Amino acid sequence: MNIAQIIDHTLLNPAAVPAEIERLCKEAVDYGFFSVCVNPSYVSYANNFIKQIHKHKNDVKITTVVGFPLGASTLESKCFEAKDAVKNGADEIDMVINIGRLKNGDISYVRSEIAAVKNCIGQGILKVILETCLLTKEEIATAAELAVGGGADFVKTSTGFSAGGALKEDVELIAKTVSGRAGVKASGGIRTYEAAIKMINAGANRLGLSNSVMIMQEYDKMLNEERK
Repeated sequence: MNIAQIIDHTLLNPAAVPAEIERLCKEAVDYGFFSVCVNPSYVSYANNFIKQIHKHKNDVKITTVVGFPLGASTLESKCFEAKDAVKNGADEIDMVINIGRLKNGDISYVRSEIAAVKNCIGQGILKVILETCLLTKEEIATAAELAVGGGADFVKTSTGFSAGGALKEDVELIAKTVSGRAGVKASGGIRTYEAAIKMINAGANRLGLSNSVMIMQEYDKMLNEERK
């Protein structure tokens, strides 16, 4: 299965330099990845660079993060970040929920936060990051339902910057909870083609990967071996 078209090719390392962003963008164009996912300060840079190297810029979307990686910033600051990112060329926003508020049972705040950011970005795509490794199964289901209620387009497992990443059982739980009302993005710790396929089979229809190229090379190798 060629998974390139559902991959957000990701580089969120705080020490990333422009040359690395350029390489990320070139790889996305070459492999046909759905988007590049970069930190907010590189949204405009990535957007302009892809336009320079790829005449069909819209073929490669720009994804960025908001309230990242902790989710503990204010609703107002998340809205500002999201608006600024869209202004700079972001097509999709991956926002971290306020995890502490969720764990404290402040359901109305979490739902209103999601709805506010979705409203801020207009036609842009909103993916809501739950950070599943910090939540109980009940909290994961609750957060996924709140994301749908707030208008999210996708529910995403993880930032990749916390205690753990995507787990098959958590992807299954999110997919069951949203039941087709939103997409499911698995992200964090997916390092092999086999692991990526497991996430897809569990219900993910978008993948956040930092070693996307290695996974695609693994896929190409498998194809070549099958042809022999």
